[in-house]
Amino acid sequence: MPGLFVALGDSFTEGVGDRNRKLPNGVRGWADRVAKQLGKQDPEFRYANLAVRSKRLHQIVADQLESAVAMKPTLVSFYAGGNDILEIRKDMGELLQQYEDAVARLAATGAQLVLFTGFDVMLPSVLEPMRRRNWLYNEEVRRIARQYGALLVDHWAFDAYQDKRMWDTDRLHMSPAGHKYMASQVLELLGVEHTLKIRPLGPVERYGWREMMRRERAWMQEWVVPMFGRKLRGVTLGDNLPPRWPEPVKVSVGLKKLAKQAGRAPVG
Repeated sequence: MPGLFVALGDSFTEGVGDRNRKLPNGVRGWADRVAKQLGKQDPEFRYANLAVRSKRLHQIVADQLESAVAMKPTLVSFYAGGNDILEIRKDMGELLQQYEDAVARLAATGAQLVLFTGFDVMLPSVLEPMRRRNWLYNEEVRRIARQYGALLVDHWAFDAYQDKRMWDTDRLHMSPAGHKYMASQVLELLGVEHTLKIRPLGPVERYGWREMMRRERAWMQEWVVPMFGRKLRGVTLGDNLPPRWPEPVKVSVGLKKLAKQAGRAPVG
């Protein structure tokens, strides 16, 4: 039976920040890139991506977990909890217990499980409590990965993401360069040879303090304030959005070709 990679999670795994209008939901992402490389190793290899942007951990568990288990995957990636950390109030003990329960369920399938820490995204000082939650989350993810024999992609430790060009304009989602680098790290952790070429980004463009302040104000107005506004209203960017690849597809056929055949309209 051919291998099957199933990716679960939120925007990180859906591919937000790596825009591609020829693919479902208008994005590509690191998971698609990993699947393509695995398809080169085995033409029969299949891939499903159940991740949807903005989803909280309990939604991912409710909507994706059992569907993934039923597919009988050989490889599973799981990242969830990042959106919970950004909630105004959150019981971290409850969140981490729910996370561990989900990992235990996935590990019980016998599939190779891949987990991720969250990057230490630079946030304004008013949001410092959310950074502390992220540190706690990462420590627990490391422990859980060891306990359940999962491979750990320690995103927090990757120096490459200190470069702002690895991030989209919202500073929360990876840019195409960031997604490509993440794909290379996952493949190397799996011990899979790949053809991804990680090119140097070149010199960093420097700005004066006035321009830097202007950019900070624009970021707060365009991204941070609307994000918390949506949280207060109880709406998300993932509402009514379907998973990109809800059923296993044979990636060697070509993901763009499969999207065209399925008539999947892009989003965004």
